[in-house]
Amino acid sequence: MCRWVAYVGEPVYLCSLICDPEHSLIDQSINAREAKTGINGDGFGLGWYGDRAEPGLYREVLPAWSDENLRHIARQVRSRLFFAHVRASTGAATSRTNCHPFTLGKWLFMHNGQIGDYCRVRRAIEGWIPDELYNRRTGSTDSEALFLAASARGLETDPVGAIRQVLADTLDLMRRNGVTTALRFTAALTDGERIYAFRTASDEHSPSLYWRTEGGSTYVVSEPLDDVRDSWSAVPSHHVLIAERDGQTRIEAFDIESTALAA
Repeated sequence: MCRWVAYVGEPVYLCSLICDPEHSLIDQSINAREAKTGINGDGFGLGWYGDRAEPGLYREVLPAWSDENLRHIARQVRSRLFFAHVRASTGAATSRTNCHPFTLGKWLFMHNGQIGDYCRVRRAIEGWIPDELYNRRTGSTDSEALFLAASARGLETDPVGAIRQVLADTLDLMRRNGVTTALRFTAALTDGERIYAFRTASDEHSPSLYWRTEGGSTYVVSEPLDDVRDSWSAVPSHHVLIAERDGQTRIEAFDIESTALAA
């Protein structure tokens, strides 16, 4: 499973989450504590917002711990909202186009999890991507396919509803095709103004997700960045955390099962 961090608040250097903490994202790339594997070495990526509406993006296939450029960039770039991700592939090739986060206009998206037996439902899910966006699919991951498919389900007007619907449709598709391996989804989505952080699964093993606020800023992480566990709260399974730029946060129920049953 992958590890990731997301931040929104006063501008900070990217290294304050990626490099500097005791259990930074780089440390998690080689020493993850709450994942199936401790190594996340199948590439990494950064996405950040500056003065433009669309985010900047840097992705590489090298392991995060061995890329000198990552440390240099993280120590020079400041941002009010950014994503960073270290990848452990669940089957797709290690390539730059398969590294997270993924972009679409003002949107950034990154994911930790899986679509069970993706090869059995891949063709149908890719068919949900609108024709005008299909050329934006440059990689082969299930994560990118879900993101682009969500754009056809009202992403611009109802991001939470769009993600809920594409996951419900995916779960229904898996069941109709006899897939019993779990759908697991811990992901972050942003429009450059707020972060939507989702945690859900079709079984009892939702990938880990934590958050905390500090000085009007919000940190969302796969694993706490330090050992001060009391300062971090777990996002409950089957919920979404919504974090605004002004430090306001709220947690809402995010039930894909009832949506699938109603479809």
